[in-house]
Amino acid sequence: MLNDITAELRESLNEEDISGMAQMFKALSDPNRMKIAYLLQQKEELCVCDVASILNSSVATASHHLRLLRQMDITKSRKEGKNVFYSLKDHHIQTLITMTLEHQKEKNCHE
Repeated sequence: MLNDITAELRESLNEEDISGMAQMFKALSDPNRMKIAYLLQQKEELCVCDVASILNSSVATASHHLRLLRQMDITKSRKEGKNVFYSLKDHHIQTLITMTLEHQKEKNCHE
């Protein structure tokens, strides 16, 4: 039999929300995609060719990573002529990247 706290916590688990969060972290678990998110947090908007250049990858590879991030609602895109520019979807993603980086830097200081 569940006690009150356990029952309350179990009810607070929304499987759809938890699954979506896990998918977002899975998308960001790739080092190149995390680099892209970090870059977009530093510079509000970058075109695919700039991302490819910074990552020292092909435009096709950069575009693939950016497309996956867009599908996960981590980034958004806009087209200007032949160029596609990407930015982070919203302030929640910016906060997530900032907090993750701060956590990592603090962890590194204590090691």
